[in-house]
Amino acid sequence: MISQIIAKIPFISKAETIAYYQKLGFDFVADYNNYLIAVYNNSELHFFEFKALDPSQSDFMLYFKISNDIETFFEQVQNKNIAIHPNGSLETKPWGMKEFSLLDPNGTLLTFGERI
Repeated sequence: MISQIIAKIPFISKAETIAYYQKLGFDFVADYNNYLIAVYNNSELHFFEFKALDPSQSDFMLYFKISNDIETFFEQVQNKNIAIHPNGSLETKPWGMKEFSLLDPNGTLLTFGERI
């Protein structure tokens, strides 16, 4: 039976990726040179090296569910000077979620949402 789903996403620069995700609150628990593992509470992300990736052409996306108080998390992201996606301001969506989005240094779209 499936007990957990773990996303695998690309990185171009290991140092930039680690710095970016640490600002978001992730802890890196493994570094296998071209493969990284990061955790945040009960969530886990795996990163694989993809040097040829063009961030402007990336189709990688992740959706993070926020359990409560997305406004506070949004403020924390802004206070850390993490750029909000140009089309990703915090707003209520017709599907019953309050969301905002970021782009990581590798072009991966990160959307954060809380059910309202």
